[in-house]
Amino acid sequence: MSRALSQLLQPQIFEGLERLCTGPSGNGILTAPAFPGIERIGAQFSGNAFEPHRHDTYALGVTVKGVQTFRYRGERRFSLPGQVIVLHPDEEHDGGAGTEDGLQYRMLYLEPALLLECLEAEGLGLPFVDEPVIGDPALAGVLLAALGELDRELDELFVDDFVSRVTGGLSRHARLPRRPLGAIAWRQTRAARDYLEAHATRPVHSGELEAVTGLDRFALSRHFRAAFATSPHRYLLMRRLQQARAMIGAGEGISDTAAATGFADQSHLNRHFKKAYGMTPGQWAALAHNSENRKVSPARL
Repeated sequence: MSRALSQLLQPQIFEGLERLCTGPSGNGILTAPAFPGIERIGAQFSGNAFEPHRHDTYALGVTVKGVQTFRYRGERRFSLPGQVIVLHPDEEHDGGAGTEDGLQYRMLYLEPALLLECLEAEGLGLPFVDEPVIGDPALAGVLLAALGELDRELDELFVDDFVSRVTGGLSRHARLPRRPLGAIAWRQTRAARDYLEAHATRPVHSGELEAVTGLDRFALSRHFRAAFATSPHRYLLMRRLQQARAMIGAGEGISDTAAATGFADQSHLNRHFKKAYGMTPGQWAALAHNSENRKVSPARL
């Protein structure tokens, strides 16, 4: 590891992970207070932690200790301490420790809309970083500024600068041509997003979103995907799963959680939960309860 990278991994970066009260498997998750559009975790694992799954956000992280391995875009990848991981929305991946020594890492989950709002003035779309493991001490430092103290809430002014710097860091590594963004109906897509979040635990019909936004369902789908890198349907499902995960982490029963969050039954929740997070609700509950810190917001794994 270079001197620049090692300087990033100061003892305070490990403090949150040291507070993990892990079980016999040595696995545990520490979840930070959430900020709108941003979630943060610290995690410690041994073996294969997650089966193939995909998020509706960017997953940006730094490996802290050990070797982090995952399959992404058809290849097995490896990340060493100090290296940055960049996973794009809706890209399937798994994850785990690459050696018997186990793994510690920090991860931040960022809604694409935050990056697009930053890029809107340039008229360009989201940067695509085709290499998911990057040796970039500057970008690692930017991420660790948000991931270093997981017990603290993020400040709005800090987030404004943070998103700007993350956007610049990702743009440095985007090897594909940046496509023109085109005109996104931001007011309408935000209205649709807010409506979906407010009604996440029940079915939402296309006509409702048309009435809220003034756009026909097909135009809304195009604008929504451009703004949030996913469809309204999947966005609603992921918000429902977020609520379910938070309830399970707080100790609620899985069957009761399924009913409260709009799933048909426990098996329906299990199926979607595993596709989204690479583990079952029961496995998530065990990891959440391994941490002595109560979960104050759901984490995307």
